[in-house]
Amino acid sequence: MGMKLKNNGNISFHTMIKCVDKDGLVAFEDGFSIHADAIIHCTGYKYHLPFLETNGIVTVDDNRVGPIYKHVFPPALAPWLSFIGLPYKDAVFHVSELQSKWVAKVLSGKVHLPTEEEMTESVKDYYKLMEENGLPKRYTHSLRPFQVDYKYWLVEQIGMPPLVDWSENMFAECFKNFLENNEKSRDEWDDVYWDAIIQSASAS
Repeated sequence: MGMKLKNNGNISFHTMIKCVDKDGLVAFEDGFSIHADAIIHCTGYKYHLPFLETNGIVTVDDNRVGPIYKHVFPPALAPWLSFIGLPYKDAVFHVSELQSKWVAKVLSGKVHLPTEEEMTESVKDYYKLMEENGLPKRYTHSLRPFQVDYKYWLVEQIGMPPLVDWSENMFAECFKNFLENNEKSRDEWDDVYWDAIIQSASAS
């Protein structure tokens, strides 16, 4: 995995990390080095949790981290173990923020989880739905096509006001644009078009 670095406004790309010294010096395999305060390993959509010891209660199988209720709480270990940011195919930072608020509400006792048995059944029902529709395990944490209402569900759990439709419409259009234009999807921006999307949602 490579790494993008931003330094004085400039972004550069470097190969994998070769080693990290105790003083914070990060050396890359391409010979470049930099002093870093923190390193955040972003593994993309390949989940790997070698540090997690749950005696086999939570496993990773074909990129399915589970069993996990609503992508956050393992039923047998809830609420003391939770996962933030597993879902993809959506605005991940928004989803992570909502998940964090849900976890905080649960831990503070303001929101109660279902029983372990109910959470387990919910997970099994979702796995069954995936199987019936031919979706492989690696799509477990994808919010599309079957979990597009996941953020609305989270908002309801934590008692927030309903999400504004224009932002969801804009995301849906961005996702459609990405599917249709792939690598060129970031190169085009039509102010008139996007303003029309926002206005139509605000009027409805």
